[in-house]
Amino acid sequence: MIKFTKPIVTFLVICSFVLPSLSQTISKEKFSHPPIHFWPRPLWFWNNATVTDSVATNQMEGFKDRCGFGGFGIVPFGSKFKPEYLSESYFRVYGKILEKAKELGLSMCIYDEFGFPSGGAGAINGDNTPRFKLKYPQQTLKQLDKIEEEVNGPALFEKTIPTGKLMAVVAMETNTLNRIDLAPQIADGRLKWNVPAGKWKIMFFQCVASDSKLADYLSPEAVGCFIGMTHEAYYQHFKDYFGSVVTGTFFDEPSMFHARLRVWTELFNEKFEKKFGFNPALLYPALWYDIGGETPSARDYLFGFRADLYAEGFTKMVSDWSLAHGITATGHIVPEEVLNPVNSCGDLMKTFKYLNIPGIDKIGGDRPAERFYKVISSSAYNWDKPLVMSETYGAMPSYNKPGDLNWNQLYAIAMEQYTKGINMLIPHAVWYDNKNVTYKPELSYRNPLYADSLQVFTQFLARLNVMMQNNGRHVADIAILYPIHALLGEHYFDGPNGPANEFYKGDIATTQIDYVAVANWITEAACKDYTFLHPEVLDERCQIVKGKLHLQNLRNYEDYQAIVVPGCKTISKSNLQKISQFYQQGGTVVFTTVLPYKSSEKGEDRAITDMIGSIFPLAEKSEGVWQSNTNGGKALFIRHPDGENLKKAVENSGIRFDVDYPENSAVRFIHKVLDNKDLFYFANLGSTPVNTTVTLRGSIKLKTYNPHTGAVESLKTVVANKNNPTSSKTKVQLILQPYKSCFWVGEKPVKE
Repeated sequence: MIKFTKPIVTFLVICSFVLPSLSQTISKEKFSHPPIHFWPRPLWFWNNATVTDSVATNQMEGFKDRCGFGGFGIVPFGSKFKPEYLSESYFRVYGKILEKAKELGLSMCIYDEFGFPSGGAGAINGDNTPRFKLKYPQQTLKQLDKIEEEVNGPALFEKTIPTGKLMAVVAMETNTLNRIDLAPQIADGRLKWNVPAGKWKIMFFQCVASDSKLADYLSPEAVGCFIGMTHEAYYQHFKDYFGSVVTGTFFDEPSMFHARLRVWTELFNEKFEKKFGFNPALLYPALWYDIGGETPSARDYLFGFRADLYAEGFTKMVSDWSLAHGITATGHIVPEEVLNPVNSCGDLMKTFKYLNIPGIDKIGGDRPAERFYKVISSSAYNWDKPLVMSETYGAMPSYNKPGDLNWNQLYAIAMEQYTKGINMLIPHAVWYDNKNVTYKPELSYRNPLYADSLQVFTQFLARLNVMMQNNGRHVADIAILYPIHALLGEHYFDGPNGPANEFYKGDIATTQIDYVAVANWITEAACKDYTFLHPEVLDERCQIVKGKLHLQNLRNYEDYQAIVVPGCKTISKSNLQKISQFYQQGGTVVFTTVLPYKSSEKGEDRAITDMIGSIFPLAEKSEGVWQSNTNGGKALFIRHPDGENLKKAVENSGIRFDVDYPENSAVRFIHKVLDNKDLFYFANLGSTPVNTTVTLRGSIKLKTYNPHTGAVESLKTVVANKNNPTSSKTKVQLILQPYKSCFWVGEKPVKE
């Protein structure tokens, strides 16, 4: 396992690595002519070719001067790539690239793999040499197998323990669902048990080696070995470039859809018992079966802990190593765009709790990643991270018909990302051999479609970065509970989609899971912004202050006037207690699709139903009817949510929102406060012009910054109730041509 050569730093020091490249003040000059460190930095595929430093350095000059790119992440790719990955010849060429980058003022990011996904050192989409598995055969991904037999009792059952590490052996009576831990009945590697009367399933749960060539993502030791092979090798060769030319690392798609979608790890039980204080053996049947009323909580415990191990085993290890070496880490998992993330990463928000720069990819136009951008940016807001990355544009318009995107598509995708909190767009990609591009489009001057206007587009992206890559805090009046407890509680192994089916479809998702649809209706129909709150963050970082739910972060603090609890039958007791208190103290709460009735903690279901009953005393008569209390709290249950009734709920909530405009599904916005001044970004993603009145909370004098041209002008505003802070509002006319956007920036500090 790799030992860090420098001490791990605290979050405050983490920010010191990030902040020097971030915009701290609004500067007209910086906006009009962005410095090079704000220029986009694409992935540069060294694809199926013998790379020479002379050709590569020549390409770098062209990419900088004729494309407007400010650096690269080099991706060795394909079976014909030379020189050999991680050889001295490879590092010699790489060193020449770093020398050239320093000469040109470019920034470089260490891509941690040969091909992808991260964790195999060339095993997949590289030269198919399983370098990691060859060196560390015991450190690859494991899977959990279930071997079972049905026995009618009374009878004597005897069996040799199957191969692998035994995690649990449990008998379950199929009618009563009574479960018995049979581990005490094992002697000398053999189970011998006198089966009582009844019909029993006797189940052995074994952690065994899978056929995967990838590192065990749940094991810090295994991930440390992978880091030692890759990241540390770059550092030993190029330590003088770290923190200056080399500014970050990038991981790609280290997800849990391998190992027949049953990724596990041998130390699971020991770590589980250390955290929770009890052995999980009797919970294991819930990974496959309904075990009665305890099913959701059992799955929450097991799958939730697996999600913790993934976040701590991979993303935290990579992030800690990067910070210890003076740089930052980013990357993304796959697939992000499934309703239930349990098989991909366990918990999409928590995956990025420990990562400096949370990330997503918009690869393949037929994958609706845009519906999940806010999950990733909300993760950053929850854990107070200033940057959010997206790897964008590859394999488009679709995997089946890859080709070139037109300019309207390129701009619309970028604008939607930045209005949804992404502020580091990494273009996918430029290619060493542009005659053999695997994942179109090729975003360089060598592509005739883009040659004439690419620098205009990269300047546009750079201006977005100037305005959005900062420590500005996000403003949203609505929080949406991220329903991970419900997602975990609904999941089970070997479900209807199964390991053999397309993993991008996910595995288990029910019709009651509506959080993505609800969130996007709030954006597109109600025309409001929001932040997903992770249950852990709601418990640990949120307080109720003067009728608002306050996210108490150092930088990204937010005050929510409403919280939406999307369809979930399972919720944590502590979460619902805080939501109930919020309602009782004057907050607005909206539930959709199904009211919670199960607890993620064992034995607390009654507490859940009692709290719901205190909010909705007559649940069957409360549907669609606002409930209220003497402190001004309001609650609503929408059984069949859609854009129209969510829009009405927002309109009838009585909340004075920060941004208000007539419904237009093509308009997107984000509101931040930077340097104690309001900053709004509006975009028209549609093909028709927008001319509408926007009402802003408060009295604000604004300037408009045009990211397409670099122009800065004063903006005409009309202020009502100027001398009354509780009711003052500013009306502004928003005029945007198709596929255009603008910033509005306050000229005076916000009164907070």
